[in-house]
Amino acid sequence: MKKPWDPQRLDVRAFARDGATLSGQTPMADMPRLQAERTDPDQAGAAEPDVLWVLKGENKDLRGGAHQTWLRVQAQAQLRLMCQRCLEPLAQTLNVDRLFRFVSTEEAAQAEDDQAEEDLLVANQAFDALCLVEDELILAMPLVPRHDDCQPPA
Repeated sequence: MKKPWDPQRLDVRAFARDGATLSGQTPMADMPRLQAERTDPDQAGAAEPDVLWVLKGENKDLRGGAHQTWLRVQAQAQLRLMCQRCLEPLAQTLNVDRLFRFVSTEEAAQAEDDQAEEDLLVANQAFDALCLVEDELILAMPLVPRHDDCQPPA
């Protein structure tokens, strides 16, 4: 029997220990910080497509019997923005594929941060993975949204 996982109260260590995968879709309305990034004024009342996401947990064994807890976050969202070159609407697809390593305390994260190539987060039994998905999608937004090929207005 599969254990039901709640992405908003995820026990990251148990999730990784089980090598679990969780996927779903979340309405854009449930990600208000991401939804607030829309810049297309003509679509102010329009509903955005759902955010698609996948979470994959993994334990990596180290020498001496220690384990590292990892979480892969994959997400996709489409956001209506305004092209900053032609000032016309632009449907921007945001894609995220990030890997995070979890440590036990904030102090451990700070101590390892300079040497670690990966992003470090603090594990707890009620980790809000959907908040992390929203954060990563916001970070994936272009600084200057624009079409690949368009002309500025005359």
